[in-house]
Amino acid sequence: MRWTYHSDVRMLDRTIDRQTIIDSVDAFEIIEEYPDDKYLPSYLVYSRSRSLVIHVLFAADVAGDNVRVVTAYSPNLVELESDMRTRRGTV
Repeated sequence: MRWTYHSDVRMLDRTIDRQTIIDSVDAFEIIEEYPDDKYLPSYLVYSRSRSLVIHVLFAADVAGDNVRVVTAYSPNLVELESDMRTRRGTV
């Protein structure tokens, strides 16, 4: 797993540390897929680490045999349904 500069900066701003993401790997659930994303196919995952719900955007670098953490954040109910997985206004 690799960390982008962007992810490090954003996670610091959002007080989410790398260990929180690593600790929640077993609970990752893909909630959105972006196979044609700009640089690499990417996946938005939902996870719960301790009492914290997080979304993490990963980019899959198949040729480089790695996964990159693009960003991570705590989701909010303004944009999401109460399941914290589904965007409001989507089916």
